[in-house]
Order: sequence, then structure tokens, then C-alpha cells
Amino acid sequence: MATSTVADRGRAKVWTDEELLRIKHEGKVELVNGELRLMTPAGMEQGKVSISLSARLYHHVHKHKLGEVYDAQTGFRPPQGDLRAPDVSFVRTERLPEGKTPKGFGHFPPDLAVEVFAPDETEEAYNEKVREYLRWGVRLVWLVDPNTQTVIVYRPDGTRTALKGNQVLSGEEVVPGFKCRVRTLFA
Repeated sequence: MATSTVADRGRAKVWTDEELLRIKHEGKVELVNGELRLMTPAGMEQGKVSISLSARLYHHVHKHKLGEVYDAQTGFRPPQGDLRAPDVSFVRTERLPEGKTPKGFGHFPPDLAVEVFAPDETEEAYNEKVREYLRWGVRLVWLVDPNTQTVIVYRPDGTRTALKGNQVLSGEEVVPGFKCRVRTLFA
């Protein structure tokens, strides 16, 4: 059972997976450096873009039996004890315990983490999260910006690529064979 600490009136509170799973909130919850972050539900545009990408990714992953695709309510617990919940994530089958989705949080990084911006968010707001994902072992990060209709791709080697319009978003070696034109995510 993984735990995290958070300051609770001067004392350290230990958060178990079970406690975090019982938090009642109308959005997603993350735990960052011991601080609970209650996030508001997605707006309609953000939700539409997220489901558009999720549906394409899910179809490809299941057609080729590559692994599992998860939504924004799915939590992953990095070794330092945080809890992160990417808007969309993918995990290869061979990395799932016994090839199956665990009942609780993932205590391993997803292979792909996707964040879809809310109307007031920018790439800069995600710099810390992207670095954390990559340090933890996420192999590919996509930041999807509905405002500029851009997808920014981050890789562990430090490269960053911004894609727009008819350019093709690829799963590279992380999600083999996955491709879609960026513009289709915002249609």
C-alpha cells in the first residue's frame, strides 16, 4: 500500500490508496508534494477534445491488442507518493500486473500521458507535470491545446515537437501504428 504525506494542521497526514479512492469530489483529484488538488470538472470543449482523442486511441489500441486506455479519473502513484491522473493515458499489456488492469491505482507510470488544456491553461502551466511524468518513466507526453488547436509532444530524450492542422500525431514506438491528423481532434 503506497502512502503520501500532507501537512494537516502542523502534523503529517498519511494518505493511503483506500483513503484517496474514497474522496468525494465532482472532478479529478491529484496529490502533489503532499497537497491535495481538487480539480474542477472539464468544460465541454475540453471534454469533447479529450473523448475525440480517447476514442481514436482506444479503437487503435484494442484493435491491435496493445494494452489499455484510461480516462481522467484513473490515478497513477509515482514512487514519491504523489497521485497523478492524466486526462488520457495508455499502458502496454505487458506492463499491467498479470496483463490485467488493477482494481486500485497504478503503481507504475503509464506509457503515454495526455493532458487536455482548459480554456485558461497554457503549456507553461504543465511544465512541472511534464517533467514529473518524464522523470517517472512516462515514454511519451502529449499536451493538447484546444485554444491553438495544437498538440505538443514531449519525449524522454528532451525533444519537444508542436503539431498543428494537417500534421500527423503519431504514437511513435510507444503506441505502434497510431496516427491521426491533429485537426481531426478539434473538428
